[in-house]
Amino acid sequence: MASPFGLYVQLGFEHISDVEGLDHILFITTLAAAYQWQEWKRIIILVTAFTVGHSLTLALSAFDVLRIDADLVELLIPITIMITALSNILVKNSQRNHLINYLFALFFGLIHGMGFSNFFRALQSSDDSIVTPLFGFNIGLEIGQLLIVAIFFMLYFLLDKWIGIKHRDWRLVLSGIGAGAALMILVEQLI
Repeated sequence: MASPFGLYVQLGFEHISDVEGLDHILFITTLAAAYQWQEWKRIIILVTAFTVGHSLTLALSAFDVLRIDADLVELLIPITIMITALSNILVKNSQRNHLINYLFALFFGLIHGMGFSNFFRALQSSDDSIVTPLFGFNIGLEIGQLLIVAIFFMLYFLLDKWIGIKHRDWRLVLSGIGAGAALMILVEQLI
């Protein structure tokens, strides 16, 4: 039988890797699309900044400092995907400011963390310490995100080596997919 910490790691991993929660996978892949596979260190920093953001929101939510309407959060999440995709399309890599990207990832992590907060709050019982579940859940989320990034970059690397895909094309196609999917999610939320 797994330890409580292990169960929370598993829950965090399953929550991020669930295809039903496609919005998070879309955000991570759209975020990563701005970078070439050789820039894997930058994307690790970017994803970690995103994790810090949603970890902070989860902690504030777990301590009942922050409560945001779930419908508003569900509306904001596809908007973050759309902004990220449009940034990838409109900003040339030579003009990209990595520090600003990290700050956007951190800020958007706060928003995505609000989406996790209701799920996480439902897992918590009032008499338990929050530290172990919060830490375990975030570790599971980070492992899942890093796995998504690894699969993403492995596919990009293989396409680059096999057919010589240009980064500009890769970035535009994936950002277009991210923007289109975000628009569909947004319309679905508004209807």
